[in-house]
Formats: sequence, structure tokens, C-alpha cells
Amino acid sequence: MRLDNKVAIVTGAAMGIGAGIAERFVEAGAAVMVFDIKDEAARQIAEKLSREGRALAVQGDVACEEDIQRAVAQTLEQFGALDILVNNAGIAGPGQLVDYPSADWDRVLEVNLKGYFLFAKHAIRVMRGRGGAIVNISSVHAFVSYVGNAVYDASKAGIIGLTRALALEYGPEKIRANAICPGYINTPMMDEWLAIQPDSEAALKQVLSFHPLGRIGTPRDVADAALFLASDAAAFISGTYLVVDGAMTAAGH
Repeated sequence: MRLDNKVAIVTGAAMGIGAGIAERFVEAGAAVMVFDIKDEAARQIAEKLSREGRALAVQGDVACEEDIQRAVAQTLEQFGALDILVNNAGIAGPGQLVDYPSADWDRVLEVNLKGYFLFAKHAIRVMRGRGGAIVNISSVHAFVSYVGNAVYDASKAGIIGLTRALALEYGPEKIRANAICPGYINTPMMDEWLAIQPDSEAALKQVLSFHPLGRIGTPRDVADAALFLASDAAAFISGTYLVVDGAMTAAGH
């Protein structure tokens, strides 16, 4: 699975799953534009990746269309093409539904769903005529709900619907769209979740018990799946999703 001479944008790539995907793509031969709202962290990742290949950083908010247009234009200016988009940027939004602030609901959906739409919109305009691949990072929350995660569940389920629509509408233009649904992955977001648990050690032990494979996932696990879906190895795969959860949902969790 190689991405030689391909150009990718990876959103939310300053840390966690996004950083893992950016690193894996550079290893596979792609040039990568690291997009993140955290400017300095994005630049550090891009600088690290540039030692192995071609990578640059651009700061922006996925909920801001002007930032997205600027990122796409900068990608074309620096690398001359755009072949792959990985929509990964996301935020959590824990809270009981009845008491959930409307402004917080709007912000989660802006980042987790509207941002995917906006980036796909502007990436597709560039991909037309040459084809491309879109990989949307959803979650097992798309089809397994947990108490106190209504807005996150809704946003991740929406990504699956958006992915199918993209595959249907732009397949005739040789643009593929697929989603990945990670389970528990060892990222800063999971660290934040553990930090708010009454007993973080017990919570981690319980999470580990959910996984028949005996461990939680790593960003590399998700990155390998993203590489497959972005590569020509998945040339006839579009409009679907790949669960990366160590059989957790198969075990009923």
C-alpha cells in the first residue's frame, strides 16, 4: 500500500489519530498538509515529518470555510495537487441531553460534521477531473450509544450518512469516500476522558476487559486502516465504513 506522488490533507493532525495518519502517509510516500487549530503543535508535527518526506502545516478551524479554502489553496500552491482528504478533526461533548447547552451542541456539530462537509466540498472541487479518495474518521459511537454522549453520537452517525452521500454523488467522477469507526484508541482525548472518571485506573481496567484482543487501539492501528482506504488497494471500495475496535462492538460493548 503506497501513496507515492499523492498529496493529502489530514485535519486534526497535530496529535492523536490525525498525527498517526499523517506520519503513516508520509512513510508511504505522500506529501501531507497537516491542518489543525493548534498552530504550534501542527508545525512541530510537520517539521518532524519533513525529515522523512514532504510535509507542511497550516493552522485553521474546520468550522471556518475561509480557513478551509486557504488550506486547500496552500496545498495546491505547495504541492501542486490534492488527491486525498482525511477528515479527522473532532471534539468530545459529554453531557446529559436535557441539560446540554445549545451553543455547545452547535459547536460539536460544527467541528465534527459541518467541518467534514466543508472540507469535502472544497477538496472535491479540486479532485474533479483526476479522481481522489476521502477518508472520514467516524466512531463506533455512530451505532453504539453511551449515556451522556448524545451530541457526539449524533455527529459520528451523521458522518456515516455524509460518507455514503459523497460516494454516491461523486463516484462517477472517480472520487471514493469511506469512513473509519475507531473504538477506544490511546489518544489525548481518551486521556481526558479517563481524567474525569471517579477512578481512572478502574475505568481503564474495565475498558480493557471490553476488548477480546486484550488491548485498546493505537493511532497506528487507525492509520493503517486509513492508508488502505486511501490507497489503490481499495480502488473498488467506496461508500462504506471499516470498524477498528479490537472486536469490542462484536463483544456487545
